[in-house]
Amino acid sequence: MKSTLSVIILTRDEQLHIRRCIERVRPIATEIFVVDCGSVDDTQSIARSLGATVVEHPWPGCQAKQLNWALDNLPLTGDWVLRLDADEYLTEALIAEIQAKLEGLSETVTGVTFRLVRVFLGRRLRFGNPVIRLLRLWRRGQARCEVRPMDEHMCILTGTIVDFSGAFLDHNLHGLLWWSQKHLGYAEREVNILAADANETEEGFSSNAAAKRRMKARYARLPRFWRAFAYFCYRYFLRLGFLDGVPGFLWAFLQAFWYRTLVDALLYERERNQ
Repeated sequence: MKSTLSVIILTRDEQLHIRRCIERVRPIATEIFVVDCGSVDDTQSIARSLGATVVEHPWPGCQAKQLNWALDNLPLTGDWVLRLDADEYLTEALIAEIQAKLEGLSETVTGVTFRLVRVFLGRRLRFGNPVIRLLRLWRRGQARCEVRPMDEHMCILTGTIVDFSGAFLDHNLHGLLWWSQKHLGYAEREVNILAADANETEEGFSSNAAAKRRMKARYARLPRFWRAFAYFCYRYFLRLGFLDGVPGFLWAFLQAFWYRTLVDALLYERERNQ
């Protein structure tokens, strides 16, 4: 029997992206659930017009809690569950790979990672970033999202994880002002995480997610302010970010240098106030 697939998309005011996201995943989805937390635009009506089931649920404080609520409360029937953000979509190559390989996976395989590719200022970034693989597909009932304010990862409960070679795209269509304001919120959350200095588990992580978490822990031990500049140089020069032109420079400068410097400045300010 062919494997069935349930899709979960978390939304709030995503009318700019939701049609693209649903239309790309619809050919392989058995059912699509949009979990919306108070959209005031046309997100819900667009999703319903495309055949998705829209479920409203108040924002519980972070994306991890919203996703876990969805896993616990939606009437999922698929053998597998795929999670996407509204501004993400699957490439044709990944869709074909899921169709070709999913049915043949061993019963011991409970999670599948995809390669993340970013599109920034209309350009698909091919350089400047380490390879990021995210666990976005898992057998129903075999994964949970770790609860943390940001940079959360899916954790499998049992079984093993395999990697698919295909990619999905993170392609937000909002402008730089929106991007900057969003990262102001990210910075505040990251400061809280760094200030807490909690010991975090890697149990159930994919190998890539575990490596990413260890890399962030090493980064946190480096001298403040200097580490942001070093990270920019690593991304822009050593990882060849300059080959992506102006979008590559702006991505490295804003995401690696400006954002990381802002986090360090907020940490410095917090400690002075204390």
